[in-house]
Amino acid sequence: MYSPSAPALSPSALSATHPAAGRHPNHQDGAISPGDIAVGVVVGRASEYFDFFVYGIASVLVFPQLFFPDLAPLQGTLMSFMLLALGFIARPIGTLAGMAMQRRYGRGVKLTTSLLLMGSATCAMAVLPGTAQAGALAVVLLALCRGVQGLAVGASWDGLPSLLSIHAPADRRGWFAMIGQLGAPLGLGMATALYAVLVTQLSPADFLDFGWRYPFFAAFGINVVALFARLQLVMGDDYSRALQASELEPVHSRELRGGQFGNVFLGAFAALASFALVHLVTVFPLSWLHLGEPRAVDELLWLQTGGAVLAAFAMLTSGLLADRIGRRTTLGASAVAIAMFGMVAPFLLGGGSGGQNLYFMLGFVLFGLSYGQAAGAMANLFEPRLRYLGAALSADMAWLLGAGFAPLVTLMLSTILGLGALSFYMLSGAAATLLALYVGRRVNAGN
Repeated sequence: MYSPSAPALSPSALSATHPAAGRHPNHQDGAISPGDIAVGVVVGRASEYFDFFVYGIASVLVFPQLFFPDLAPLQGTLMSFMLLALGFIARPIGTLAGMAMQRRYGRGVKLTTSLLLMGSATCAMAVLPGTAQAGALAVVLLALCRGVQGLAVGASWDGLPSLLSIHAPADRRGWFAMIGQLGAPLGLGMATALYAVLVTQLSPADFLDFGWRYPFFAAFGINVVALFARLQLVMGDDYSRALQASELEPVHSRELRGGQFGNVFLGAFAALASFALVHLVTVFPLSWLHLGEPRAVDELLWLQTGGAVLAAFAMLTSGLLADRIGRRTTLGASAVAIAMFGMVAPFLLGGGSGGQNLYFMLGFVLFGLSYGQAAGAMANLFEPRLRYLGAALSADMAWLLGAGFAPLVTLMLSTILGLGALSFYMLSGAAATLLALYVGRRVNAGN
């Protein structure tokens, strides 16, 4: 997470404090390479987002029929989106539980536990029976697995994004902040492409019977490999010393009092427009078009796969732009662009294939530009020793308030009021981001 007020940890300082730091084979004189940290962040984020979108796509294409077969398609999808939101509700709880576990047993125990919980929940989803076989118990089991997923994701916070920003060169912090976010389009692209292949190659009956389960098994394997890689990285001597020297250690939540507690929500609202857009260009339009338009599902999935590529290139652009004009300025300009997009979004999404294609193209470009700089834009407002916990909770709250209920609320209101509700959601997110950035600048100027 970006923190311009945090001092960079120089190789000489680290070596002087910890003589053994210079012995790591990958780091000259004990220096922590931003490139090495970035690899760990991207690997962790890509696996997390693959799992994120595997579940989100299944919430549209599979779960309404499998777990709510007695409801109309719209009502079944809304019920499915309620379970989707459950994972975001559980994330901050998992973060706090993980912090307590780390304080008592160490970072290795915490990450290993989150690995086991994530793998178990994801693998269990792949073998769940439907309501036709298990009745209401099937829904209960799905909700349980989704809740455990959220807890595990929250507990898996490792501090690498914050460490990356501290060790990034002063004139390239926007670029390195963006690198950690690249996991989002990578995970999305893999998930949509895999589902597109399955939908294309299998009959609807076979896809609903067993085809949808393969992405969950793949997510299980990817998460295990990625979390073991992260565990090996953060448990290395150099990284452990760097995390400790940078004060990236867990503190009790009661220490986030007064203005420091308020900074959690400032950080969350600063990223709100970007995080809301994640679901408003992926899960929501997929559900809207799947329920009401005659477009083929595989066509929509391939369209989103292409959108993920556009988002990746837009993220690269955001890194270059942020280093020229500043991260907060880039984030604010992106929020204004999202608001402008929100005003035309209903006409595009309701404007036939051509308009829908343009909706996805513009939406994914804006997603890349905004999300590339959304991580930790307000982290410098936290006291250094509170940054580890504060950055984690800010991200959790941004996901909960911005993305967690976006598909549910937008689909429900759009069904009742029309696609103008989509405009309202985007505009409100953009307004929250701009207000938080303004307040954050005033708070920062007063410190």
